[in-house]
Amino acid sequence: MPLPLYQVDAFTQEPFRGNPAAVCVLGTFFEDATLGAIAREMNLSETAFVVPLASGFHLRWFTPVAEVDLCGHATLATAHVLWQHQGVVGDLEFHTRSGLLRAQRLGDWIALDFPRQPVMPLADQQVQASIIAALGTTPVFMGQAGSDLLVELADADAVAQLKPDFDQIARLPCRGLIVTARGEKYNIISRFFAPQLGIPEDPVTGSAHCSLYSYWQPQLGQEELIAYQASVRGGVIKMQPQGGDRLRLLGQAVTIFAGELLL
Repeated sequence: MPLPLYQVDAFTQEPFRGNPAAVCVLGTFFEDATLGAIAREMNLSETAFVVPLASGFHLRWFTPVAEVDLCGHATLATAHVLWQHQGVVGDLEFHTRSGLLRAQRLGDWIALDFPRQPVMPLADQQVQASIIAALGTTPVFMGQAGSDLLVELADADAVAQLKPDFDQIARLPCRGLIVTARGEKYNIISRFFAPQLGIPEDPVTGSAHCSLYSYWQPQLGQEELIAYQASVRGGVIKMQPQGGDRLRLLGQAVTIFAGELLL
C-alpha cells in the first residue's frame, strides 16, 4: 500500500531555507537495505523513518550512505509531520538509538529534549594538524565533541567565508566537523561538514548544537542562546538548559510537499 512521504524544511519558517528532511511514516520498518535505498533516492542529508508503538514512536535516521545515531532537524521534521499531517495530538516521545527523545509545541516553535554533548580539548597533534590543513587556518580552539570534532575560529566572518578541503575533512576520525565563532546578530554562528556521511556541508545540524551549547554557554554566561548556522540555506536554533545533562532545542518547520511512497 502507498505510504505517506513528506519533505519538510526544518529550523526555518521560510520554504527553501533551513535543512530539508524527508519523513516516511511506516507501519513497520523495512529491511535496513531498503531504508538505505529510500534515503539514497531522497538524496537529502537525512531521511527519517517513523513507526507507531504502543507508547510513542520508533524513529530512525538515514543519510544517503549511513544510519546515524542522532539527528535534530529530521526529528523536528518528524514531529511537525505527525502533528500537521498525521492527526497526532499532544507531546511526542521518540525511541531512538540515542535513547528517549521528546518533542512538544511551544507556540510557533517545536521544542526537542536532547542530550547535551560535552566538549573536551583535542590532544591528538596529528588530528590537529589535519584539521588545520583541511581548513587552511589555525583555529582558536580544537576539541572532541562525542563523535564530532569542534573548532572555534577567530570571528563570525572567518566561519561564513570558510572554504574547507572536503577531501581532507573526509579523512578526519569523526562523524563531522563543527566550525564555530561568536556571532554578531546571533549569539553564535556555526557550519557543519560531514563528507564522510555523504554530506559535504549540512544546512542546519540540530545534533551539533548539543555540543555547541556545552561549549559556548559557560563562555557567554547566558542560559538561552540563539544560534545561526551559516550555510547557503541558513537556519536558526534556540537553545535552553533542560536540567541535568539535557538540552532544549527549539526550531520551526514548514512542509514543502506531501506524497506517497509506492512500494
